[in-house]
Amino acid sequence: MQISTNPDDLVLDSFLGSGTTAAVAHKMGRRYIGIEMGDHARTHCLPRLQKVIEGEQGGISQAVDWHGGGGFRFCTLGNAAFDADGRINSQVKFATLAAYLWHFETGEPGRQVFDSPLLGVHNGIAYYLLFNGILGDRRPAGGNVLTHQVLQAIKTVLPHEGRRVVYGEVSRLGAARLAAEGITFKQMPYDIKMR
Repeated sequence: MQISTNPDDLVLDSFLGSGTTAAVAHKMGRRYIGIEMGDHARTHCLPRLQKVIEGEQGGISQAVDWHGGGGFRFCTLGNAAFDADGRINSQVKFATLAAYLWHFETGEPGRQVFDSPLLGVHNGIAYYLLFNGILGDRRPAGGNVLTHQVLQAIKTVLPHEGRRVVYGEVSRLGAARLAAEGITFKQMPYDIKMR
């Protein structure tokens, strides 16, 4: 660690194991990301890093004059957005897919609450997601189709004067109507799977 990194460098350990790399990186003033699939991420790594912050004196602590401090963030991944066949995973909730699409389209992290078909406006373009009941239809596939009625609801409740990108299962509006409304329709999952 001392030979190949400098303070504040970012260290990646994609097989965290017991957390040794993260513990050493923390004590040496490096930022770190540790990835682990096993349950021991929670049962071993998490308690170990908490002890490091509390000032435990094992390992290199004396050599680097470690007395504790700092912090870390422990994150877990949710379900995969897509299944093995490229379809949207049935376990995925609206907010998860919305955050994915927001980042996919804008390159920005989704810091807003995703609880509406209007995900947000970026560079003058409004992004909408029609997915699993967000418009009040609680059927599993409900509200996923861009129809004249859905478009009117969007224009009334979530207006935007400018270009719009709408994700949904299918559009019942013709190309001329979409163009006149300034809408680019993207069909899920086909228009998002390969990026």
